[in-house]
Amino acid sequence: MGCKRLPQTDKHLIHALIAATGVSSVVTQLYAIRELLSQFSGNEFVISLIIFVWLILGGLGTLTAQTANRFRGVSLTALGWLSLLLACLSPGLILAIRFLRTALFTTGVSVGFYPVLGFICLVVGPLTFLVGFLLPYSLYSLRRKVPGYPGSRVYITDNLGDVSGGALFSFLLILFFTPLQALLLANLPLGLLSLGLIFLSARSNPLLLPAALLLVAGLGLPPLLSVQSLSTGHSGNLIHYQESKYQRIEVFRHKGQVTLFGDGGPMYSSRSSFLAEELVHYPLAQLDEAPQDVLLISARSDMLREIEKYDPDKVTYVELDPALTRVQFQYGLLQEYPGLRIIHQDARRYLSRTKQTFDAVIISFPQPQTFKGNRLFTREFFHMVQKHLSPSGVFSFSVRGYANYLSQSQERIVSCLHRTASQSFSRVLLLPGRRTVFLCRNGPLTANIPQRLRERGIRPPYIQGYFSGTVTQERISRLQERITSSAPVNRDLDPVLMRFVFSQWFAKHASSPLTFFALLGGLGIVYLLLSSREELVLFSTGFLTMGSEILIIFVFQIVFGYVYSMLGLIVTAFLAGLLPGALYGERLQYRGRRMLMATDLGLISCLGLLLLLLSLGWADCSKWIYLGLGFGIALLCGMQFPVALALKGDTDSVASKSFSADLFGAALGALLISVALIPYLGVTLAIMALMGLKIFSISLVGTPALGSNKR
Repeated sequence: MGCKRLPQTDKHLIHALIAATGVSSVVTQLYAIRELLSQFSGNEFVISLIIFVWLILGGLGTLTAQTANRFRGVSLTALGWLSLLLACLSPGLILAIRFLRTALFTTGVSVGFYPVLGFICLVVGPLTFLVGFLLPYSLYSLRRKVPGYPGSRVYITDNLGDVSGGALFSFLLILFFTPLQALLLANLPLGLLSLGLIFLSARSNPLLLPAALLLVAGLGLPPLLSVQSLSTGHSGNLIHYQESKYQRIEVFRHKGQVTLFGDGGPMYSSRSSFLAEELVHYPLAQLDEAPQDVLLISARSDMLREIEKYDPDKVTYVELDPALTRVQFQYGLLQEYPGLRIIHQDARRYLSRTKQTFDAVIISFPQPQTFKGNRLFTREFFHMVQKHLSPSGVFSFSVRGYANYLSQSQERIVSCLHRTASQSFSRVLLLPGRRTVFLCRNGPLTANIPQRLRERGIRPPYIQGYFSGTVTQERISRLQERITSSAPVNRDLDPVLMRFVFSQWFAKHASSPLTFFALLGGLGIVYLLLSSREELVLFSTGFLTMGSEILIIFVFQIVFGYVYSMLGLIVTAFLAGLLPGALYGERLQYRGRRMLMATDLGLISCLGLLLLLLSLGWADCSKWIYLGLGFGIALLCGMQFPVALALKGDTDSVASKSFSADLFGAALGALLISVALIPYLGVTLAIMALMGLKIFSISLVGTPALGSNKR
């Protein structure tokens, strides 16, 4: 048509820039998730909240790019400067999270849902808005000189960068570099390509040197502030820092006291002997004879020293994270014991494979606040423990205690756990105090702990001095009266305990999620009413893609007990599926509605397979099944984007609205699956809800109005 073609050098540079943006955005997102998990005590809700904010504000950035193109046009120089800004903001994001977390919230104090959401919007919002803006802006830059340039090509190039970023994160960066070093390396290509684009678009640009200096400062300064950013808000000196496979480990020393933090929360302290006494002596005092084999699942400081007073033949200590065990022994939080055997394995997996029985099983894991912790407080796990106890054996765990008043939310938690434990043990005794200790046994239980200990010649100072004034018969009876016999049972796939924890979280901060969800629902309805049917299909596809990703992350956490190191692989599996799906979908655009219906049926089948695996109890057969399912779901979802785009007509406006529909659907899927469907309906019904959404999508696709000019 006589239009001026874009030079090949500029074209290749823009494509490389799009791919580098994908690398930067994925690596930054994954490190932001890990950082926020560490700052907010490993709460999995943070994963969905940051993904929700990332996608929502990314979608707003996409729509803003459309408006900017309509009224101001595009500029390669502007694209270069904005990409350079993104490269410099990414490493700074980690510093912003660390410093602002301390500046806005008191260290060690629980933070409510709305403050967490607001904090994430504040620190992540500018960067993710810019990421969403750059993708369509890059497309408009290409179309300025090449009218009709296919939007699916940009989608594919961006996805190629996303996959590369996920693989780089999973197989290189988290293994050999600290977060700030990794972000420097991941954003260096984007920064250099940005400088190249600025130079080519205006070779005599006097701001090229300042741009280069900005890049050096933006990427170079954050790693130099790593130690200072980790120490902020803590009293004492940071004497150990490590990013293990499972969590962030920090050790601080203050006035002679050593405290170990895991994922930002205090786990072990060198001055907590009173807690060790409660956790050890309450259950072991129930035994008529000295225990021969004791199983510890996690361990508090001084617990081994207290167990040693019973002179058992063997103590088996199960801890998933080898790095955590090494640090505990290194700083004197645990002591060597001649009969100690350390098993670095998930406790559930260990019990499912060993044939050994124990005289006592003691969990020192704190009250579950996450799905990771909840899996050790379910009916399935309690039944597993019961099968590995000797006939006279005792099982013990504890939750948060109370002084004189048991709140309604904590009452529901205690009642739920009491009924759940009663499914596996004939006797369950609760002892109130600093912690409410559950003693479970198929035999007699006594609350007269001091007398039992005196008979054995064991005189722990805290129990001897304070037990009788704290654990009175009146308080035991009052606690027993508050237990609701009709409380629900906590199960692996129906984690009702997390529902109560979630409600307790809101009650503690005098807030409710209903206002947020009502506002979100109202905006969602307005958006859907203004959307075309093609956009609704893409909205449902985005919802299912991200909803399935969050679902698999949570199920993986429930089944295997950790997701910290697998997060990158799961995300990469989904990203890797989108790329070939988009390529294949581009080739089969001509099949239109039939292609969309076939892929919807495929998505329903994938979810049905996951449901079947969970129903048959094969959930822990292989980690690769989850990665394979993620890849398959993303493959089918990726095929739908170019098909729906072609049905609607691949114009600038359609491309921007399609990107936005996909992003908004994904944002809503991430939030609703984690915050509403899994806690309140359970995993099984959450999967069925996603299947129902795609059945609705098939009904939309099957109507002639959708792409009526396409077959």
